Amino acid sequence: MSSLDGLPPLRDVIARHELRAKKQLGQNFLLDLNLTAKIARQAGDLTQCDVLEIGPGPGGLTRGLLAEGARRVLAIEKDARALPALEEIASAYPGRLRVLNDDALKIDPLAHLTPPIRIIANLPYNIGTELLIRWLTPSEWPPFWQSLTLMFQKEVAERITARPGSKAYGRLALLAQWRADARIVMTLPPEAFVPAPKVHSAVVHITALPKPRFPANPAILSRITAAAFNQRRKMLRASLRAVHPDIERLLETAGIAPTSRAEEIDLEQFCALARLVAEAQGN
Repeated sequence: MSSLDGLPPLRDVIARHELRAKKQLGQNFLLDLNLTAKIARQAGDLTQCDVLEIGPGPGGLTRGLLAEGARRVLAIEKDARALPALEEIASAYPGRLRVLNDDALKIDPLAHLTPPIRIIANLPYNIGTELLIRWLTPSEWPPFWQSLTLMFQKEVAERITARPGSKAYGRLALLAQWRADARIVMTLPPEAFVPAPKVHSAVVHITALPKPRFPANPAILSRITAAAFNQRRKMLRASLRAVHPDIERLLETAGIAPTSRAEEIDLEQFCALARLVAEAQGN
């Protein structure tokens, strides 16, 4: 990759800028530029898309995105130490990379990017799940993004793609599969990173559907699934008691046994319950 973009190897960049990964920022750097290019390719043809990247660090994936032809990249990096390395990449790709030293949780991507937009990132572990839930639960659908190609801990990736009845099945699976298609496209061992994490990682590719698989109010569905899976060992009549005072009747109307537990209920049933709760609340 360095021969393609004329930039030095990432190990040299990290050494020159003294970019030791910080645990408190959830940083684990991926240094193999062949791997970062492969991750970029999992998102498909980028030549007609703007790309949002969160937590680029020294810029390995950033270089992959630009080399693979991304129209423009907005890289949001909270760690100011990485900015000089990222500015070197911006100079190598004039007009195609913008770097913001800011908090990804506070940025409106549409203020900086033009659709179609794809989000491609090796997400910092400490904010990855929160960002994903935000991207999956906007009030309006389709969302501002076309697809998400995201690296997580493998355990989180398995939770996103899990099916009912499995140990990994939970709120993330329901929210991801309600309005999108989600699949694991790559797995990476700990030794691919510096420093090496204690767990394997995986890349999940999520494509937004034109409309939800089943109608439901996003806020109510999110509340129901959070309550159900936060107490997943309890029967639904107990875990959902705070959602509505007449929850047993609503469960039965939705075709769900009140004695069922959350992992036994599929997406269609949760959406049916969300509609009934909305109706009972006058929404």
